[in-house]
Amino acid sequence: MKVRKEGNSVILEGNIKTIGDFQAIKHVLDEMILDVSTINIVLLDSISITSSIIGYLTKLVHKDKVNIILSVGNKELVVLLDDLGLSDLLHVRSIG
Repeated sequence: MKVRKEGNSVILEGNIKTIGDFQAIKHVLDEMILDVSTINIVLLDSISITSSIIGYLTKLVHKDKVNIILSVGNKELVVLLDDLGLSDLLHVRSIG
């Protein structure tokens, strides 16, 4: 998985699956929340998202009051996030 930051967006390429992936994403987001209140996270092609990332994003929204927009390229992942009741909380939108 590759992580890159562009303005208030974090672009993730590849599948999110390891604790190292979580740590890389968390590190970038931890830095960003110091400067911005809205973060667009773009999951270009990941087919899954780990529970640790879901938990961290939920914490950012509820505790840190960060507005998260989750732009997802994989339609099955969009459906999964909706089934988990996360569409409204994370402002999930399909880009694929």
